[in-house]
Amino acid sequence: MYGSNWLDRILGLVCSVFDGYSAVLFLKDKRDDYVLASSFSLGDSINPGTTIKPGAGLVGWIIRNQKPLLINKFDRNVGCLGYYPSEGESKIKAFMGVSLPGASGVLCIDSKKTYSFSDKDQKILHQFAQLIEDVRTGIGRADHSVQSIDYYRYLSLVLNLRVKFPRWRVFLEKLLDVLVQATGFRHCFMAARDELGHGYFVEGTGGDFLPQVDFSVHKFNIDAGLVGWVFKYGTPVFSGEQDGPAGLHLFGKEFTQMNFKSVICLPLVVHRKTRGVLVLSDPDSIYINDETRVFVQMVGDYLALFLENLYLKSRIK
Repeated sequence: MYGSNWLDRILGLVCSVFDGYSAVLFLKDKRDDYVLASSFSLGDSINPGTTIKPGAGLVGWIIRNQKPLLINKFDRNVGCLGYYPSEGESKIKAFMGVSLPGASGVLCIDSKKTYSFSDKDQKILHQFAQLIEDVRTGIGRADHSVQSIDYYRYLSLVLNLRVKFPRWRVFLEKLLDVLVQATGFRHCFMAARDELGHGYFVEGTGGDFLPQVDFSVHKFNIDAGLVGWVFKYGTPVFSGEQDGPAGLHLFGKEFTQMNFKSVICLPLVVHRKTRGVLVLSDPDSIYINDETRVFVQMVGDYLALFLENLYLKSRIK
């Protein structure tokens, strides 16, 4: 299983998302050592048989402490990576790593550029680690394994959108289409806060959603409804479970004719503020399991990262 093709492909996606040089995955063996299970690199210098013990180098530090590690200016005098020969490691300038759930492994990525990674990147890398563990543990349970692998296939589509469709409107349209196909929710859109935070606009949904509303000009009340609640508190909501308040309509009392039994609302944090909300809704009941939660949250984080880049570009201009 350590040579599984799906592991290599996920690590390839990790490298693509973070514009990294190499991504490596270590999994714990029966002797409590951590063996290189899979890797993806733009070079060919990774040692294929690498085994790391707890406490040895940066990867070993993550294993021993079960904490993430982010280093944007790598100093070889302070620590080593351990999966490169000496000459290969000297070219690495940044490193990021997280533990898999249950201390079952470590997922790492590095770069030849200094200051390549951020705290938000680390959060997304953690969700990749969760995805890997979900698929690994699901292999013994056919139903979960099939769904996780299916979500992985859709995630592959999402992560390629930024290159294929660099224009924001087209990118958002394609991303929402993938979410609808993957989750089975009938409606999917993004709510975007206005400059002053007094209201929000809806992007990426058709006229059949609210026929009486012209989404190109209509501003919704940010103090009303479930979407407004997520803007205010920055907390995700899954089908009105304990995560959010019960009895709130999606857009407030003004639009009570739209009755949804299944709802997912994810805050999109850009520059430390909730500037958007990713919304999936359906008039029928849809069961939201752990695999669905992880997949939708990964897509939400990826969308927030795209928005963060747009925000920074606009500030620079």
